[in-house]
Amino acid sequence: MAMDKPWDAMLAARLVAPLRATAVTPNHLTTVRLITGLAGVYLLARGALNAGAWLVALSTFLDHTDGELARMTGKGSRLGHIYDLASDAVITIGMFLGLGMGLAGITGSHSATALGAVAGVSVAGIFPMRHDMEARLGKVATRQPNFAGFEPEDILYLFPLVTHGGYAMGFLKLTAVGAPAAALVVLALFIRSRRGASA
Repeated sequence: MAMDKPWDAMLAARLVAPLRATAVTPNHLTTVRLITGLAGVYLLARGALNAGAWLVALSTFLDHTDGELARMTGKGSRLGHIYDLASDAVITIGMFLGLGMGLAGITGSHSATALGAVAGVSVAGIFPMRHDMEARLGKVATRQPNFAGFEPEDILYLFPLVTHGGYAMGFLKLTAVGAPAAALVVLALFIRSRRGASA
């Protein structure tokens, strides 16, 4: 049974509710999320995979806080939305690149860097297409499926289990295949939406 809001968003709403009457804005929370994610990317690239994975997972959760505060306070803005999307892109792309660099340093294999680049470039191509579709068709056009309160992006919460379990290279190989495949799916939807708009 689908839920209107995923579990992590509901938890984020509870946590930011006390901030409604303060000077804290959604952009402040986006900045906290961005700094946390970039710190995670840096640690991944330096080979501190476990610590980096935990910060990336935390950043994934924090991504919900700015939107929830914006809805509660009416402080949302077009610029803030773009800032949020840009932060999403930088952290997600950086995660794959950082993981590839970190694994290359640990294993001595430059193929890990290449795999991270493939995944990162593929994700980089997805973001502008999704942004364009959202701008033209509304958020419903890019809304992720919700399965009993969980979304596909929630898989990133398992990232620390991947690194702690020693499966980081396998994960990177899977994403080097999965990310281009996802980019092709989004590209097909993007082309279809453009054709529909011009019909």
